[in-house]
Amino acid sequence: MDFSGFDWDAANREKCQTHGVSLREIEWVLQHGAVAPDPVHAMSEQRFIAVGRTQEGRATFVAFTLRHKGDLWLARPFSARYMHAKEARLYGQ
Repeated sequence: MDFSGFDWDAANREKCQTHGVSLREIEWVLQHGAVAPDPVHAMSEQRFIAVGRTQEGRATFVAFTLRHKGDLWLARPFSARYMHAKEARLYGQ
């Protein structure tokens, strides 16, 4: 998926870090993980999920949307967490 950067503000920074995932880890997963659309949760805007391993190897889930700002498309994460053991095993397959 192509995007030019990240759209962070105080609200999504705080919400994304609720489960202990750092901003650096979230950005890494968005850049290197597998991305899929999330039509179930898309109401007024298109939503996506990304799953991947952080540089430290922790399986991580990130929910995000894309925002158009100027001529750039920015990834705006709104939820992030480390996967549960069962999810991580499934992701590993």
